[in-house]
Amino acid sequence: MTELDPVIHAQARLRVVASLSALGDGDRITFPRLQELLAMTAGNLSVHLRKLEDAGYVEISKTHRGRTPATLVRLSRRGRLAFEEYTEAIRTLLDPTSSKEQS
Repeated sequence: MTELDPVIHAQARLRVVASLSALGDGDRITFPRLQELLAMTAGNLSVHLRKLEDAGYVEISKTHRGRTPATLVRLSRRGRLAFEEYTEAIRTLLDPTSSKEQS
């Protein structure tokens, strides 16, 4: 049976990674915008981002826009690959014959 990445599989982290994967490679989103898109509290989003960052799946950078601090988030190359592998594992679980036909 196909193993699902436990870091991504948690519902909130899956939503975060799926949202970040929609960005172009190397594109970043501000923390407040991501929070708004996901309708998550700042604390909840921070906890899940930390877990994803610890796994090397997201990169977080802190900068300033003028005098205002800004936290920017993006999916790392490793995170993008992990998400692609995760989605392939889900496809295989849902339709085991489809992955064999593609090989």
